[in-house]
Amino acid sequence: MAATAVRYLRSAGAPTAVEHRPGPLLRAVRDDERLPVDPAEFRRVLGHFASGVTVVTAQGPEGPAGFACQSFASLSLDPPLVAFMVARTSTTWPHIARAGAFCVNILGADQGELCLGFARSGADKFTGVAHAPAPVTGSPRLDGAPAWIDCVIAQVHTGGDHLIVVGRVEALGAETEGAPLLFHRGRFGRFTA
Repeated sequence: MAATAVRYLRSAGAPTAVEHRPGPLLRAVRDDERLPVDPAEFRRVLGHFASGVTVVTAQGPEGPAGFACQSFASLSLDPPLVAFMVARTSTTWPHIARAGAFCVNILGADQGELCLGFARSGADKFTGVAHAPAPVTGSPRLDGAPAWIDCVIAQVHTGGDHLIVVGRVEALGAETEGAPLLFHRGRFGRFTA
């Protein structure tokens, strides 16, 4: 069958072999080629993208650690992967990295104050916060969070001034059917259908 197709293509004058062409020249982007973007304008414009809000937690040898995170996404169904981004300057990230595992706690509409507590640096973020260990990794699963995802760290990539952390999902669950906590243009909000 293939031989017949090749004979037909030759008789019709069509090329039957693919020419080798060199690929494009690849090089690094020079500083003078980068578009200068004002960081405040960048933040203002991208603030128009509404996102959910999570708290990423881990149980390390020094105790529980966690931070508020809006840059979270599902990544793959097979295998089940999620991703979040964390600033390279984060003081919490090294604790999570050492633990090798984390739990993403998806926050509900009434958990804005909880989120603010985990957004602050320097304080004991778990003071007065009820939590239980996630079933596989033991990472803190926050009471009252509508859903949680228990993960082990699969990969970490550099992305500018942030790290892109990929987690393999080991367990997950949804505790309530409440509305999500949303973040838009620097403020918390609620979803309305």
